[in-house]
Amino acid sequence: MKFPLTAALLIAPLAISGTAFAQEDLDLDGDSSGNKQKRQKASKSVKADLEGEVVREIQRGYYLKSNLGTTSYLLTYSGGILRSGTTLALGFGNDFSDQEDSSMAWEVQFHQGVHNGMHYEQQAAVGVPPPRLIQGDTRTFALVANFEYSRYLTRRLGVGIRGGGGVMMSPLLMNGEAFDDEVVRDSWGGARPAVHDSPHPIVQGGPTFEYYTKLSHFSIGVDIEVSYALGFDLGAGGSGYLKYTF
Repeated sequence: MKFPLTAALLIAPLAISGTAFAQEDLDLDGDSSGNKQKRQKASKSVKADLEGEVVREIQRGYYLKSNLGTTSYLLTYSGGILRSGTTLALGFGNDFSDQEDSSMAWEVQFHQGVHNGMHYEQQAAVGVPPPRLIQGDTRTFALVANFEYSRYLTRRLGVGIRGGGGVMMSPLLMNGEAFDDEVVRDSWGGARPAVHDSPHPIVQGGPTFEYYTKLSHFSIGVDIEVSYALGFDLGAGGSGYLKYTF
């Protein structure tokens, strides 16, 4: 009877010691202090990356732009000879200089103007000089290159100035033979103006206003321009635009 009791007394400390050792081993295996430090380091690294990343709502760079507005002619074709008409334009450009408070851009635009005009038989009677007689209802097409400089009054609102030049055409919309016979010979006494036969160099300029929306890449604005087409007329107009920047 003494042997089993003695054996039990000897085995019990070993079992307790083994359990303690096993528990220590388990604690060592499950010790998360090292992993916790690693997770903290990783979290700090991710936070630093997020803080260093610039999330930019306002985009400047290459862009596409569409304008819709109106143009009026002020000298030769004023007084209803050519009425104020609709102007459409498509443009492509680049903000090649992008500063916090200013930017500069180049832009190429294709313009189309649509104007209702006075009937060709009535123009001479109101004093239109023979070299400037025009067919009546008229379309104009222009290809122009512009330079733009803008300053930013607030983070999203810019005010700038534009200027440029190019070439404009006002093609004949009626049959050429009928125009020569019925208009030039019969109504205009043989005077054939060069308005519809040759391109017109054009210069233009004016202020621009731009607002960067909270939709990233999109901005809206207004262009106001005064233009002069050599051999045509002095024009003025304004248009609203929508711009998408890549």
